[in-house]
Amino acid sequence: MNPAGLKRFPSKDGPAATMDRLVAAIKGRGMAVLARIDHAGAARDVGLELRPTEVVLFGNPKAGTPLMQAVQTLGIDLPLKALVYEDADGKTWIAVNDPFWLAARHGVQGAEQALAAMSAVVTAVASEAASG
Repeated sequence: MNPAGLKRFPSKDGPAATMDRLVAAIKGRGMAVLARIDHAGAARDVGLELRPTEVVLFGNPKAGTPLMQAVQTLGIDLPLKALVYEDADGKTWIAVNDPFWLAARHGVQGAEQALAAMSAVVTAVASEAASG
């Protein structure tokens, strides 16, 4: 299944190595890692099981702020997020929201150049992390 607006990248390695490479790729492009959310760890803390599932929030205010100035509700979807997870078959994936889809969701107009740059960076970091 591939929900609308979601880009998925199969990883050659497991979730931990993939997330480490993803964080390194994000930082390597000068973006900030704002948070890491370990959903599987939170599930374990309350006695539930969940395959490896972790989200990283990242971005650059110079890129995101002008978009939020245009349409402030975009702030619900920024900073950017990437999900690293292991599926039922043991395959590791990286999933990211397509910035163009996010912009369309919020009705952002006239920001094609900024969105293209954001989309290229999201694809680059996910591809780099997935391929190792």
